[in-house]
Amino acid sequence: MSLYRASFPPSNTDLFLAYVGMETDLIFNQSIDLPGFASYPLLKTAEGRDLLEGYLKNLIALGKENDAGVILESPTWVANRDRGAAIGYEFSELKQLNQDAIALMATVRAESGHAPTVISANIGPRDDAYAPGEKMNADEAERYHSEQVSVLADTDVDVISGYTLAYPSEAIGMVRAARRFALPVVISFTVETDGRLPTGGSLEDAITEVDAATDSYATYFMINCAHPEHFTAVLEDAPWMQRVRGVIANASRCSHAELDEAEKLDDGNPTELGTQLSDIRLRFPHILVLGGCCGTDMRHIKQIVSAARRP
Repeated sequence: MSLYRASFPPSNTDLFLAYVGMETDLIFNQSIDLPGFASYPLLKTAEGRDLLEGYLKNLIALGKENDAGVILESPTWVANRDRGAAIGYEFSELKQLNQDAIALMATVRAESGHAPTVISANIGPRDDAYAPGEKMNADEAERYHSEQVSVLADTDVDVISGYTLAYPSEAIGMVRAARRFALPVVISFTVETDGRLPTGGSLEDAITEVDAATDSYATYFMINCAHPEHFTAVLEDAPWMQRVRGVIANASRCSHAELDEAEKLDDGNPTELGTQLSDIRLRFPHILVLGGCCGTDMRHIKQIVSAARRP
């Protein structure tokens, strides 16, 4: 059952770790083909489920070692109707795989005994996160994302997390969809090398717009899929920044366009990345969640938590 849905985020820890860099690790370091960047097909085989379990267990073990909470992210970022159809999945099969993902995570959490361990249903944009085509308005986005959220609402999920979003109206739709099913929701925007969203807007304007349209229903906001050097300069001591409570960073300084064309993984400098995220948290102590996105693996997460726990 959901342990934290009614009280997310848990208040008995000052730091949570999250990891969403699994797909790049699988593709580049383990030579596993993931059409459409989708990891949910791994749920269909014993070998695939073992791989997914390994990532979950490794993150929990790191949390235990460092007295940190853990937010487990489901492998369902592109498990929505359009992104699934692009690689040959009917929604009936996607529905089952969304539910199977949460069931696997619930089993791993129960076996670990580590608390707090949060189960997050990771949902992504309808279109390319870095170069979205025709943008949805908020009503369209609510209708679209409600389909996946409704499936997840009947599981042990604690929170819906909308990752790698490029424009505010899609985020508004996601928040409304989560609210429809009485689920907590976190919204994470991505930015380009200039610290602005791929559609050109600022983080401040995006967060302000989402909050204004949803009565500030989102529990908090995050930044993901960007290197700290891409956005540190736009962070400021202002009311909108108080709503940002997580940073899930890329290892690479490359732009999204460069990452899309990369034939070799740029895993950056794990120690440097840990220091950069720790420095952001020192500057903004209300930040609760730190973690790794594209190009990261457990080396990076270890450095991140080590730097964050350093006196």
